[in-house]
Parts: sequence; structure tokens; C-alpha cells
Amino acid sequence: MASSSIASAMARVNAVLRKHPRAGIVEDAPALSAWCGGLRVSTQYAGGAQTITDMPVELGGSGDQPSPGWLLRAALASCAVTRIAMAAAEAGIDLQRLEASAHSRSDARGLLGLPDSDGMALFAGPGELTLRVQIAATGVAPERLRMLVDQAIALAPISQALAQPLAVALQVEICTDLPTET
Repeated sequence: MASSSIASAMARVNAVLRKHPRAGIVEDAPALSAWCGGLRVSTQYAGGAQTITDMPVELGGSGDQPSPGWLLRAALASCAVTRIAMAAAEAGIDLQRLEASAHSRSDARGLLGLPDSDGMALFAGPGELTLRVQIAATGVAPERLRMLVDQAIALAPISQALAQPLAVALQVEICTDLPTET
């Protein structure tokens, strides 16, 4: 989609939401994940797309698919690029380059429930997370591009979710329609 089309679409949605703010509250498409055996998981999008994850060989997976942690980093980077492209289109900036990479550092002991040397539980998620953005636009001052990126990231849903995480409401349904073990 061309920048002008993105800007036009954003202007239309902006106008609608200013008139009808509650129209902006939507139920997001669920991610339905199913165990495929081993550590392989298939996740379905409502539109039919499918993503397969697995864990590295060292943790018992096949290592031939991205891990769920990689998908988190992919979500961060792709959401950032999307929101920056939206901001650039809205500002009338013609981008020549826009890339983002998300980097993290984790301690696998947390995933395994192993304690630190002091006996304290370790965090299972990433302890460090960095988002690197490369951006270029002919005739646009670096300061303007930096401000565009900062403003866009402040509105990027995945960045915001990671900056102020929500408590996950866990609902467990025990399936009773399976044959019982004897």
C-alpha cells in the first residue's frame, strides 16, 4: 500500500474514532495454539495463516522452527516497523529504508525452574530486550526521523504491552471427554 493510501486510511479511521470512540474497542483475533507432539506447536490465525514453533535441540525440540521467544521478538520488530511506517505516511515522509531488529538475552534456568546461586527463582522471560531501528528518508533531518521513531514506538501496541505488561487471566478447562487411563 502506498504511503498516501496508508495516510488516507488512517485519516478515515481517525475521523470515525473521534466521532465514535467506542468503535475503537475491538476483540483482537485469538491465537489458537495446539500441541503437535514433542515441543512442536501449531498456532492458527483466524484468517487461516499458521505458524509452527519448536524449541532448540538443547531443550528437547527439533530446532528447525522458530521458538515462541523468537516470535515475541518478531512481534516487537514487525509492530515497530508497521507503526513507524504509519507515522511516516501520516507525516508525508517518503521512507527509503525502514528495518527493525529485536534482540534479547535470557537465562534458560528460569524456563527450567532452576534457582539462582542464592536460591532465588529466576525470571523465565528475557532479562534484556533491545529494539534497533534503521531508518532513512531523503531530505529529512536525522532529528526529525528520530522523533518520528520515538513517537511511533510510544504508540506501538507490542512495545506498549512489553513496557506495561498486563496480567494474564488464566482460564483452564479440563477435558473430560477423553478415555480415562486404567
